[in-house]
Amino acid sequence: MELQTSLRRVIGRRVLLLFVLGDILGAGIYALAGKVAGQVGGALWVPFLVAFVLAALTATAYAELVGKYPQAAGAALYANKAFGIPFVTFIVAFAVMMSGITSASAAARAFGGQYLAEFVSLPTLAGALIFLGLVTLVNFVGISESIKVNVVLTLIEAFGLLVIIAIGVYALVVGDGNPGRALEFHPVNGAFLGVLGGTALAFYALLGFEDSVNLAEEAKDPQRDFPRALFGGLAAAALIYLAVAFTATMLVDTETLRTSSGPLLEVVKVAGLTFPPKLFALIALLAVGNTALINMLMASRLVYGMGREKIVPAVFATVHPSRHTPWVSILFTVAIAVALVSTGEVGGLADTTVLLLLCVFALVNVSVLVLRRDPVEHWHYQAPTWAPAIGAVVCLVLALPITGRDGSVYLRAAVLIALGVLLWFVNRLFVGRVTDLDPAKISP
Repeated sequence: MELQTSLRRVIGRRVLLLFVLGDILGAGIYALAGKVAGQVGGALWVPFLVAFVLAALTATAYAELVGKYPQAAGAALYANKAFGIPFVTFIVAFAVMMSGITSASAAARAFGGQYLAEFVSLPTLAGALIFLGLVTLVNFVGISESIKVNVVLTLIEAFGLLVIIAIGVYALVVGDGNPGRALEFHPVNGAFLGVLGGTALAFYALLGFEDSVNLAEEAKDPQRDFPRALFGGLAAAALIYLAVAFTATMLVDTETLRTSSGPLLEVVKVAGLTFPPKLFALIALLAVGNTALINMLMASRLVYGMGREKIVPAVFATVHPSRHTPWVSILFTVAIAVALVSTGEVGGLADTTVLLLLCVFALVNVSVLVLRRDPVEHWHYQAPTWAPAIGAVVCLVLALPITGRDGSVYLRAAVLIALGVLLWFVNRLFVGRVTDLDPAKISP
């Protein structure tokens, strides 16, 4: 009997679009709108617009590579095919894994803030740690992801943002708020650096599209459907984010947004169109919680895959005898998350996520150009050469300190990557040199 070696191709274009949109929507806009406003003033929609344009450049590289290699492995697969250096492939996979943990940590800090305060009064750190405990419990017990669950969570997240947009439309109709504030531009470090810093932070709200490439192996026609779903999802998310950003700055002053850990809740509380703040807080908690849960699931399974393939110490491949979940990898990833939420704030943790993925994106943009020398027989979308070329430069520029990124962000990212390097070389002492690495075997 012939064994099935690939996933079933069951996801159509519309559901793929919803997955892409669902991957993008989430903790970013719910948690960071105020932080972006602190960079540029009232015109906080400007960094979101610039971030969308720059993200679209990298998206062209992903669209081409998914079409050429429709497998569920993402950036590590592309780096491996382009350069064939196991250590580089590992570092890319490890950076993606660590970006998931930093993203979940940022979401945990957001969870423990003002959205949770609508229901119970706890210090932010305490709320974040309790939340991480719940996420760890779900991760340990095991969770079965399905299309229906993803659709429901996407609709909940989107509904919350549509509530904000409806509030904005109502405010414009009745003459509430201050629309002129959305045109006030008061960057803290000058126009160019202010927008650059705000864009680097706003980029966090658009990063989810990278995860969607893991669905390529289950798409019915990835060569045609994925580019349309990817660009369509990015465009839809951008329109939603711009409308939300405009509404937020129109109804709430910049200083209140900047200092709030629940900026969109501030909008609901001052809106003329009544919507229960507690209900909105619950929606925000679900959106933020879903981001953290999915990222921690991804991170623990990626470490498990590395351990199973003996790329890192094999202890990480240990599976619980009754729950059949990778409990050592789960404890490893949650220990890192606890350290991060205990030492960082939402903005810094989100910025660390962005920094790690900007480096990955730069390599993906280079990889697509290198892999032009590896043609495939089937048709696939091909990015205009200038797009990934500019995308690589843009990613590197956004990763530089000129964005105003705090030095602690670079230190945090360096420590996280250094941990991966340490694991690699410790493993090499016991297992020997890794001469071949298949990213598909470590993909979550």
